[in-house]
Amino acid sequence: MSSTLPAARRPGPTQTLSAAEARRAALAAQGFADPRPAGRPGPRALRRVLDRVGLFQIDSVNVLVRSHYLPLFSRLGAYPVELLERAAYRPQRQLFEYWAHEASLLPVEVQPLLRWRMAQAADHAWGGMRRIAAEKPEVVANVRATIAERGPMTAGELEAENGPRAPRSGPWWDWRESKLALEYLFWAGEVTTVDRRNFERRYDLTERVLPPEVIATPTPEPADAYRELIRISARALGVATEPDLRDYFRLKPAQSKPAVAELVEEGALVPVSVEGWRDVAYLAADARVPRRVGATALLSPFDSLVWFRPRTERLFDFHYRLEIYTPAERRIHGYYVLPFLFRGQLVGRVDLKADRAAGVLRVPGVFGEPVVLADPLVPDGDGETPARGAAARRRAFAADAVAALAVELRSLAGWLGLDSVQVAPNGDLAVPLTAALAAG
Repeated sequence: MSSTLPAARRPGPTQTLSAAEARRAALAAQGFADPRPAGRPGPRALRRVLDRVGLFQIDSVNVLVRSHYLPLFSRLGAYPVELLERAAYRPQRQLFEYWAHEASLLPVEVQPLLRWRMAQAADHAWGGMRRIAAEKPEVVANVRATIAERGPMTAGELEAENGPRAPRSGPWWDWRESKLALEYLFWAGEVTTVDRRNFERRYDLTERVLPPEVIATPTPEPADAYRELIRISARALGVATEPDLRDYFRLKPAQSKPAVAELVEEGALVPVSVEGWRDVAYLAADARVPRRVGATALLSPFDSLVWFRPRTERLFDFHYRLEIYTPAERRIHGYYVLPFLFRGQLVGRVDLKADRAAGVLRVPGVFGEPVVLADPLVPDGDGETPARGAAARRRAFAADAVAALAVELRSLAGWLGLDSVQVAPNGDLAVPLTAALAAG
């Protein structure tokens, strides 16, 4: 563990963690106990974050910025986006795209650990992909041969070469057979993303995209791959239940449970009891529990700290659901709501929209959690107010949190090339946040 971590202690042999210790272990594992770089972040900073989190989830929603760019901002601050672009889509690439925790960017050296999933494409890929492979293997073969001959192509370019428009394959998608075949080949690991144009993938044969040393790496036995994926998950989570560990790479119980047991036997995972958790948890053997975590960050809805919602609620007492697909009139907090991390706690929810035409970062709503909403004074039987000090501390904490949020929003706006931040009068933190931005 990096020497830059705050002073920390390792849990003793009693194997018990308080809820606060579990939160700090999780935050440290995710890189939030590491200081942000003082200057312009470079490749070493990216690699440090990647070593912590293991992968970045990709999502197409662009109301603010596409999700896979945000985890680096949350941990590094304003960084040059070409840092991630070069790592993912340029020669000597460090990252590749595949189905890991949903669509993801992963270190290229992890690719052999996912070949078992690629080998199961015929049985486990989504329905349309399975059907095209089973019913029209000649289409799959033709798509592969076309890419082998022509080089990198988008799905649109393939579709243009494959005749008139086919009927819809489902209620949400308008994929032709060539697109289904291409996605099947992607699942099977035969093609991968060489780069993206306006977020549309360009595909090429995997052996022409990934580094030769990765292609030459022997394929591990599936059980060995499951164990190593769980090891990565444990390092990224710090402390976690078996379902938490399983979810990181979307494994099945029959794959993850033996792997967890093997890592416990090896000593890489230590069973622990966590205050308030019903299930047994596992602490990564090299995990640290800092005495404090002072990080401030806005988190993507798909950040690995919060993407598994049951764990988010267990760790932070923070019930979180993305409301993109909820009708507008039924939304509670907004369309694209980011959790706000302050001093080791999730203290708020910020609905955000990048209005690029106007050059404005819009905040349609901002809401505080109970921890930033000070309690009223409660007199005791003698008329004293023992809660006075506690309430004052809560008010100071709330004021500090709002001030930190204002700083983070200004930084986010600048990183996105926007000129200002505008807050709508919606949510219990809207007034104080507006004031903090004006005072800034």
